[in-house]
Amino acid sequence: MKHLLKMGDLSRKEITDILNLADQLKYEHAHHIPHPMLAGKSLGLIFQKASTRTRVSFEVGMYQLGGEALFLSARDLQIGRGEPVQDTARVLSRYLDGIMIRTFAQKEVEDLAKYGSVPVINGLTDYCHPCQVLADLMTVREYKGKLDDLKLCYIGDGNNMANSLIVGGLTVGMKVAAACPEGYRPAVLNEIPADAPFTLTESVEEAAADADVLVTDVWASMGQEEEAAVRKKAFAGYQINDTVLKAARSDALVLHCLPAHRGEEITDEVFEAHAAEIFDEAENRLHAQKAVMVQLMADETKRTL
Repeated sequence: MKHLLKMGDLSRKEITDILNLADQLKYEHAHHIPHPMLAGKSLGLIFQKASTRTRVSFEVGMYQLGGEALFLSARDLQIGRGEPVQDTARVLSRYLDGIMIRTFAQKEVEDLAKYGSVPVINGLTDYCHPCQVLADLMTVREYKGKLDDLKLCYIGDGNNMANSLIVGGLTVGMKVAAACPEGYRPAVLNEIPADAPFTLTESVEEAAADADVLVTDVWASMGQEEEAAVRKKAFAGYQINDTVLKAARSDALVLHCLPAHRGEEITDEVFEAHAAEIFDEAENRLHAQKAVMVQLMADETKRTL
């Protein structure tokens, strides 16, 4: 594992190693055990899309690992004024030990990794969101004790979250169902093996039947604000509510990557009833990302796995 560009780049063993290390780091953090595995290391954080969880979790994570994070907005970099990404990659590689980028185009992330010489972490693109899904899988394993043979149901837009959840869930041995309206299907469909335990449907209740985990996301993601009215009509009914919970298993988890638009993709009542796992999921961004940074950036002698 040289980079984290998308979930499809990770093997089942690599995901398991990340989750095991994340569990260890979370335990050590809770018990005030220092783990300066990245002492003296610097991570550049390139943000072309704003964020709450991504920025805070990466900055705090690097601090807890003994390293330093540099926040770099598009307006702070020459890349925001037209410098080719391959030039930015080669320059930043001379200064930094790693780069996290949160942007629009997946190609920009891929090009940073291609032309740079340090590890690149995808903090989000329009195509995928691997850091979030690693945190999701970590949370599911915490609550359920396993990932094998659980049914994961995603409801809503076939967006970056759907793409990464489908690929990540199938990779770790889960059964995956997605309920998406026509015209909003996930882009990864052609990457899924024909014999994979995956179901795509327009029926929310069919997808949610006997699900162990229910996941949703906003109907209009960042950059799609102008489509909000159209999307609100298209996604009417694609909501996690009491009816959907009745279709799932009685002990089903409910996850949301946040921010949530209560009353749209999830009801306020369901959100509050499952707030414990949703905010554990949010916290786990910190621990999962720390594990990724250690795996990619730590000296071999400082890795625990």
